[in-house]
Amino acid sequence: MKKRIVLLSTLSILLFSCDTMQPLVGELGRAILEEPTTAVPTEFEMGSGLKEALIKGTKKGVANLSVEGGFLDNPMVKIPFPEEYDKVANTLRDIGLGNQIDQVELSLNRAAEDAVIEASPLFVNAITSMTIQDAQEILFGGKNAATNFLRAKTTDDLIVAFSPKISQSLDQVNATKYWSDVTNVYNKIPFVTKVDGDLTNYVTTKTIDGLFLKIAQEEEEIRENPIERTSSILKKVFDYAATKTK
Repeated sequence: MKKRIVLLSTLSILLFSCDTMQPLVGELGRAILEEPTTAVPTEFEMGSGLKEALIKGTKKGVANLSVEGGFLDNPMVKIPFPEEYDKVANTLRDIGLGNQIDQVELSLNRAAEDAVIEASPLFVNAITSMTIQDAQEILFGGKNAATNFLRAKTTDDLIVAFSPKISQSLDQVNATKYWSDVTNVYNKIPFVTKVDGDLTNYVTTKTIDGLFLKIAQEEEEIRENPIERTSSILKKVFDYAATKTK
């Protein structure tokens, strides 16, 4: 009789334990399944992944801008007739010389498209010399952290590289001639203030601005669009960065 009571008591305890533990086991299982599985990249992988992303983004940006129409056909980066000479443009359009204004604008953009290819080696040099600390600050920085880094590191060199190329390009596409024709006609109009603009400086500045706008766009794509993470290292690094910057 005692053995039967003990046996019944033991069975009751076991059944109670099973009923009690089952929800706990279920919760534990769910917790394990829901545990983030994003691998933590090493410092070396962070640096390598970011450099790969930047080289990819800058090459794509430069390639898109260096083709015919890269600047002219893209409203985001198109170089307009200089704003400070709007009066010149409007006056000449009023007297039937709008075609010459359009030729100047076309030539400015062709010069930018011709010169922007010079940026590639400068970007590669800045990217490959990046430190691990630079990489970490950029990776977990804002959406344009990499673009801002490159702008700070390369703008002076870009001006030096672009200016002679743009000056040469302006001559090749007849921008200098068109501008000279425009200013000569305008300066002959009575009572106007004479103009003599520096086209090379203007186009160089606008080319650099447009280039970094395009690179910022490429950076945002890699940060926000998983499809753009086209290698295992890009996926690992930027998947991890995404979990830290949400």
